[in-house]
Amino acid sequence: MMKSTYPLSLAMAVLILLSACSKSRQTQSIKMQNDFPKPPVAVVKPDTFKEFGHIRIDNYFWLKNKKDPKVIEYLKAENAYCDTVMASTKGLQDTLFKEIKGRIKEDDQSVPQLDNGYYYYNRTIKDKQYSVYCRKKGDTTATEEVVFDENQMAEGHDAFILAVFLVSPDNRLAAYMFNTTGSYAEYDLKIKDLVTGKDLEDHIKGVGSFTWANDNKTLFYTGINKALRSCKVFRHGLGDKKPDQLIYEEKDEIFTVGLTKSNTKDFIFIYSGSFNTSEVRLLPADKPLSEPKIFMARKKDVEYDVQHHKTCFYVRYKDPQVKNAMIYQAPLKGYEDMKSWKPLVNHDPKVKIESFSTFEKFISLFVRANGLNEIRILNLATGAISPITFPEPVYTIFPAGTHEYNTVQYRYGYGSLNRPWTTYDYDTEKHTSKILKVQEVPGGFNPDDYVVERLWATASDGVKVPMAIVYKKGLKKDGKNPVLLEGYGSYGYSTDANFRVSVFSLLSRGFIYGIAQVRGGSEMGEQWYEDGKMMKKMNTFTDFIACAENLVKEKFTTPDLLGIRGGSAGGLLMGAVTNLRPDLFHVVIAQVPFVDVINTMLDKDLPLTTQEYEQWGNPNEEAAYNYIMKYSPYDNVKAQAYPNILATAGLNDSQVSYHEPAKWVAKLRAVKTDNNIILLKTNMESGHGGATGRYDYLKEIAFDFAFLLDRMGR
Repeated sequence: MMKSTYPLSLAMAVLILLSACSKSRQTQSIKMQNDFPKPPVAVVKPDTFKEFGHIRIDNYFWLKNKKDPKVIEYLKAENAYCDTVMASTKGLQDTLFKEIKGRIKEDDQSVPQLDNGYYYYNRTIKDKQYSVYCRKKGDTTATEEVVFDENQMAEGHDAFILAVFLVSPDNRLAAYMFNTTGSYAEYDLKIKDLVTGKDLEDHIKGVGSFTWANDNKTLFYTGINKALRSCKVFRHGLGDKKPDQLIYEEKDEIFTVGLTKSNTKDFIFIYSGSFNTSEVRLLPADKPLSEPKIFMARKKDVEYDVQHHKTCFYVRYKDPQVKNAMIYQAPLKGYEDMKSWKPLVNHDPKVKIESFSTFEKFISLFVRANGLNEIRILNLATGAISPITFPEPVYTIFPAGTHEYNTVQYRYGYGSLNRPWTTYDYDTEKHTSKILKVQEVPGGFNPDDYVVERLWATASDGVKVPMAIVYKKGLKKDGKNPVLLEGYGSYGYSTDANFRVSVFSLLSRGFIYGIAQVRGGSEMGEQWYEDGKMMKKMNTFTDFIACAENLVKEKFTTPDLLGIRGGSAGGLLMGAVTNLRPDLFHVVIAQVPFVDVINTMLDKDLPLTTQEYEQWGNPNEEAAYNYIMKYSPYDNVKAQAYPNILATAGLNDSQVSYHEPAKWVAKLRAVKTDNNIILLKTNMESGHGGATGRYDYLKEIAFDFAFLLDRMGR
């Protein structure tokens, strides 16, 4: 047993000692690394780096070059080894896939949503990988028009993403962003004639976002640079052969730009922002040739976003003193001066306003309070605020797309760990909700067969950290229950306790499924986010460890039955806690993990690096460099026993390059002192999100779960 980095109570130490003994007995019947052919060995090619008097030697830096045939050869060898080790689980993978698929209504349809005279919806077809997007004019009983059939569009491609489509104001054209790489950052833009069903000749590559002007012939879009930063805004006229006109360029490397259109359809908003600072430009949608006008000049550490009402502007505003944001009303003229703004919703240190939407008679506020998200409706005539509430202790609620400015109905979705997604319309005048659709879970699913609990772990600095868990009724707290605990804890993104149909394959096998809502997310407000980034990033990792320890302390499980999972920045979390407390976990699933933090953050040419300085710090500065070096998973791998680890990667991943998990696995194998299994599985056709087809994606989940179950001897 490895020496703990953190002090444990005597009871905890005894539990871990006992679990180590039981693990030794349990794993006698489980095949270990030595029971299989030797795994691939990455060639050692030392590269030396010197920063601030510190010398780093990276033996696997060469894996970064995917144009090198030897890199591809190595990744394929790792995939082959992965297949060899997992060959005995083929039947289990198939069973899990069938179970998960069996809980999904394969022929399904979303609730139609009115937008500019048409009802839009999407549907899925049994045995088809992708969705079909449709509309009906004027009424839901009208003849169906197919806008996009992703199945046809994906034919001949290993991956396909239809990122977004926007229909022109006259309802005739649909501009759409797509790619065939599976990347979440690089898209092409085309325009489809919805009358003829044919694409126009216009084809723009390297687009980040776009929107229509009101003349039905002008598009505005953002262009990306080689580092995949959206940094330019162009004006494009349909059919124009001349180069598109650059109307704005963001030269600050930590800022990105994006485009949206107001609910009133009167303004196009050009958003420019970093993680801490923002600036908005307005452009009248009826005057596409006009020049954008700044709403309020940027100020460091001041974030704001703007929405238009026919009578005024509404502004969500936050700064270091107003961390959780507040809402102002600003005049249509003279809005540049903040002195002309009037407070509408005051700042509340206990309630974070995450976003808002403006309509003719009301504003919807999407907020977070007490670790839960809420929707509150503000009546513009009376100023009264009405919350939409639910009785469950742990749940999630989210805006579900309301497009009509003059509506009195507001659409939202609701779910919890044991309650399937439900779509509602809320009558903002009567304060009543109407159920429109409940997610159907085939196979006799009963939410009351499961128990949802909210737990609180005590972090190393005394802070209480919330957790949500779900398990099947009748479970005994005897320390004999397997667990899958997930976490993320970065960018202020919250890991909400929503419905995840796949985890019921684990719950039916006696598992507990849990979510650790650690600092770095925004579950408990903006300060929760602030306390888990930059020079406080270690809190994210120690919070997660505290959550895992709490599950052991409360006799839900023991370390030899504890599995953990996280992806992307959540993969960073997996790597960091595994280095810190390898004795606490038995299985680690790290999906596209961001584990090579120092090298990535020092390379400005890599996608999305400079914008991330406000999350992790700029390692070109000594203090930030030294702090990142304390936790960067790749740099802190050392000679010790590690849990069983499955790391996944995507060859076309633009967010976390495939080489990060590849290097991490190579280094782990070279120095670890145990006989546990470490696998690298690379999707050679897709990117950050893995397989893009819905069935292929379910197969990836089944593979991950099969690894978890196999390593636990289940």
